[in-house]
Amino acid sequence: MEMMGMDPLAYPTPPDVGIYVHGLFLEGCAWDKDQKTLCESRPKVLFEPAPCVWLKPVLAKDVLVKKTYACPVYRTAARKGVLATTGHSTNFLMMMRMPTTTTEDHWTMRGVCMLCSLSD
Repeated sequence: MEMMGMDPLAYPTPPDVGIYVHGLFLEGCAWDKDQKTLCESRPKVLFEPAPCVWLKPVLAKDVLVKKTYACPVYRTAARKGVLATTGHSTNFLMMMRMPTTTTEDHWTMRGVCMLCSLSD
């Protein structure tokens, strides 16, 4: 996974490998465009646009170890869902490793997540 710029129009063609994902929102934090890392949210701002993300497949042995936060991605802001027959929530989608300059606990305590939709 690689964090890209904020403008999805900057990526008019698909990558050779993987996909570009855009249109997500960050809750509980903001995105520093210059440092390409999570940062504190602005006062009274609940949701911030997330950067475009390049999801690209790699072998587990080739994953680079970086300082990241395992950010949960939800369909809606409800953060709850009906348990499917598999025992998993229907609202939770995946975890995304977001670059950070601080500890993972820092963002966990703030309830940071990414959302696909701001309304239910």
